[in-house]
Amino acid sequence: MGPPLKLFKNQKYQELKQECIKDGRLFCDPTFLPENDSLFYNRLLPGKVVWKRPQDICDDPRLIVGNISNHQLIQGRLGHKPMVSAFSCLAVQESHWTKTIPNHKEQEWDPRKLDKYAGIFRFRFWHFGEWTEVVIDDLLPTINGDLVFSFSTSMNEFWNALLEKAYAKLLGCYEALDGLTTTDIIVDFTGTLAETVDMQKGRYTELVEEKYKLFGELYKTFTKGGLICCSIESPNQEEQEVETDWGLLKGHTYTMTDIRKIRLGERLVEVFSTEKLYMVRLRNPLGRQEWSGPWSEISEEWQQLTVADRKNLGLVMSDDGEFWMSLEDFCRNFHELNVCRNVNNPVFGRKALESVVGCWTVDDDPLMNRSGGCYNNRDTFLQNPQYIFTVPEDGHKVIMSLQQKDLRTYRRMGRPDNYIIGFELFKVEMNRKFRLHHLYIQERAGTSTYIDTRTVFLSKYLKKGNYVLVPTMFQHGRTSEFLLRIFSEVPVQLRELTLDMPKMSCWNLARGYPKVVTQITVHSAEGLEKKYANETVNPYLIIKCGKEEVRSPVQKNTVHAIFDTQAIFYRRTTDIPIIVQVWNSRKFCDQFLGQVTLDADPSDCRDLKSLYLRKKGRWEESKGGRNLSKPFKIKRKQRLAEITWFCVPAIGFQVAAVGQSSYLCLEKTSPP
Repeated sequence: MGPPLKLFKNQKYQELKQECIKDGRLFCDPTFLPENDSLFYNRLLPGKVVWKRPQDICDDPRLIVGNISNHQLIQGRLGHKPMVSAFSCLAVQESHWTKTIPNHKEQEWDPRKLDKYAGIFRFRFWHFGEWTEVVIDDLLPTINGDLVFSFSTSMNEFWNALLEKAYAKLLGCYEALDGLTTTDIIVDFTGTLAETVDMQKGRYTELVEEKYKLFGELYKTFTKGGLICCSIESPNQEEQEVETDWGLLKGHTYTMTDIRKIRLGERLVEVFSTEKLYMVRLRNPLGRQEWSGPWSEISEEWQQLTVADRKNLGLVMSDDGEFWMSLEDFCRNFHELNVCRNVNNPVFGRKALESVVGCWTVDDDPLMNRSGGCYNNRDTFLQNPQYIFTVPEDGHKVIMSLQQKDLRTYRRMGRPDNYIIGFELFKVEMNRKFRLHHLYIQERAGTSTYIDTRTVFLSKYLKKGNYVLVPTMFQHGRTSEFLLRIFSEVPVQLRELTLDMPKMSCWNLARGYPKVVTQITVHSAEGLEKKYANETVNPYLIIKCGKEEVRSPVQKNTVHAIFDTQAIFYRRTTDIPIIVQVWNSRKFCDQFLGQVTLDADPSDCRDLKSLYLRKKGRWEESKGGRNLSKPFKIKRKQRLAEITWFCVPAIGFQVAAVGQSSYLCLEKTSPP
C-alpha cells in the first residue's frame, strides 16, 4: 500500500476524465486557465502566446516515445535549465519516474481509441512531506507553433512539457519555477533527501581514503534507487556554459547514470597496470558529448577495449551524451555533487527516515513563544522548537534536513520567497525528557548554513547519545511552517520536546515536587587498575540519583576511559545524593571498580577540587598522601529551583583533567 495521497484543488482525475468522455469534450482546467496569470505574476510575455493541444502541434503525439531516457531535452525559449537537468535525472531511475507519472500507459494517447482521450493528465509530487496529485489539461503555451518551455528532441513526445505544466500549477505559475535549484525539483519529483557535497572542501583528489569512501557512498546511494548529479563551478555569469580544457561545461549540471567497481582480467591488468577500475558514467541532458579526457570515446583507454571487453565489464553507453570517467578524473573535474537518497523504503523493516512538520509561532507568553531567532539571540534562542533524537551506535552518518514552507504562491502579495533559516545541534544528557532552557554542559555538535534557500542540511558522523536539534529563523518573532527530516541507516527515534518541566500530579505532590535540577557530565576515569596484567578492562559508568540511573556506553580495553557522558536529575531535595559508579564489562559478571558520591548541594563552591574514586563510601579530598584510588573527572551543572523553576539562579561544576592522581576536579563558574 502506497503513501497517503493528497488531491491538489480536490480534483479527482478519474471522475473528471469520465465526465469529459461522457460529454464528448476535451478537459479544460478551470483552476489553471490558459491565460497570462498561469505564466507570470505581474508581467506580460512579449509576442503572442497561443495555448495548443499536442495534436495541434504535431502528428501522432505521445506521452513517452520508446525509452524515457533516450531523448534529449531542450530548455525552450523561456524554459528553466534546472528543470531540464531534473528531468534528465528523474529518467535514470524507473522507480521514481513511474511514481511521478502514475499509470503512464493508461494516460498514453491511443490512436485506436481516440474517443477515450479526454485531454486530461495527472502527475504526482512530493510537496512539503505529502504526495500530492495534480490534474491538468493538455493545453501548452506556444509562440509561432513552438513550445515556449521545455520540449523533447523527439518532437511528438510530451511527458516533460506536461510534467512541467503540472509542477507550475502546483507552485502557482510558470514564473514560480525561477530560482529553484535542480535538487529542489528532484526532491519534489521523488521525495528523496538531498545532500550537497563540496568536492574541493572534501579534498578527494588528495585524500585517497576519503575518495574511496565517497565512491562507496555513491555506489550505495545509486544501487538503492538514489539520484546523483554534479556540476562545475562557474565564477561569474560570463563563464556560464564555457568549456573546460577537457570539454566539460562550467555551470552545467550532469546526471550520473551508472557507477561501477570493475575487477580486470589478467590481460587488462597488464594494459592498465591496476586490478580494479572505479568508474562513473555521466550524461549531458543536452545530448552533446563533451568529455575528451581518459575513457572518452576518442581516448586511448577506450580504444584498447574490444566491444566484448566493454560489454563484459559493463562499460556501455545506451544514450547520446553519455560518457565514462574514472573516479580520479571525476573528483578532479567536478566541484559540486548533489546526492539525492531514496529514503522512502525501510531498510530490513527499519525506519531509516524520521520526519516531522513543525512551525515557528509568536505568542505574548514567552513560555509559549516558539520563534526565538538564531543562536546569536542568546536570550530567546531556546524559545524555538526543540527536537530530540537518539543515535544508538557510534560512527553512523546522520543527514539532517530543514525545509521551510514554500511561499512562492504568495509572491503576488509581495511576500518573500524564503526566509533565512538554519539549525543548531547539541549533544545532551542521556536521560533528557524536557526542553533546554540553558546551555551549561551541552556540547554544540554542529550547525547548518544560515541562508535564504528553501532547504538547509547538515551531514555528520555522530557518536552514540542523545542530540537536540533546534530549527531557527535568522530573525526572531516571525512565523512559518517547516519540515524536519533526519536520515540514518540506524533508527534515531525523532520526537519533539514540548514540556518545560515535570508535570504536577497528585503523586509528586505527595512525594514532593522536584526543587533542584542537577546536570552532570562525566568526562573520564584515569588509571583504572587491572587485577591481572593481561586482563582486559572495558569500563562504563552508571550515574544514579534515587531510583533513576543513566548508563554510559562501554569503552573497549582501556584504563584511561573518556566518557563525556551527560545526565540530568530533577531532585526533590539535596538530601538525595548523586552516585557515579565505574564498572568493568565482562562476559558473565560485570566487575565493580569504584564510585563517587556527590551531595551536589547548591552551596558547594566551584573551585577546582580533587575527589577520590572509592570502592564504597563518600568522596574525600586528597591530602597529598597515598593514592587511595583512581582519578575521575566530572563536570556538573546544577540549578536551584522553586516550583516555578525558570526564575532561580544556577550553580555549576566543571570537570578538568589532572593527570594520574586519584581525584575528582570541580571548577567553580559564576552564576548567569
